[in-house]
Amino acid sequence: MLELAEERKQVDRVAEDFSLLRRIILESRDLASFLRSPIISKEKKMSVLDTLFASRLGALTMDFLRLLTDKNREDVLGQITEEFVRLRDERLGIVNVDVRSALELTKEQHQALGRQFERMTRKKVRVTASVDEQLQGGLVAKVGDTVFDGSVRRQLELLRERFAEKVGSN
Repeated sequence: MLELAEERKQVDRVAEDFSLLRRIILESRDLASFLRSPIISKEKKMSVLDTLFASRLGALTMDFLRLLTDKNREDVLGQITEEFVRLRDERLGIVNVDVRSALELTKEQHQALGRQFERMTRKKVRVTASVDEQLQGGLVAKVGDTVFDGSVRRQLELLRERFAEKVGSN
């Protein structure tokens, strides 16, 4: 789909469409269940998808939805949209950084984190921040499979380990 969108110079449009689809699927359990249901016919699913999305999505995306439904793969639409965005970002040299912090980040902190991770990764960075009330302080950032744990809990664990090493070596 990414290659076809690139050929037709519609990558941005398809990415917007896929973001909308992904958000709606995540927010609507009913729609997700509907798409996963093996009992509901292809025709019924396509009719509902047409009704919901034909006026909101581009023709290329709608053709893709029809193809998925025809091949009985509409149940993985959420995963496909996620992978499309990941592949597009990879081609554009963009890396996603998920940050969890004890308190909401200010705009300045958000931007500073972005600049810091851009220096570290040598790529463009998209920072997604959320508040995690489980954290007592600090933050935890995830870049791909790498986790940077700057939480107060982790810092206390490190301090405890160092102290135990010092006491154990005496």
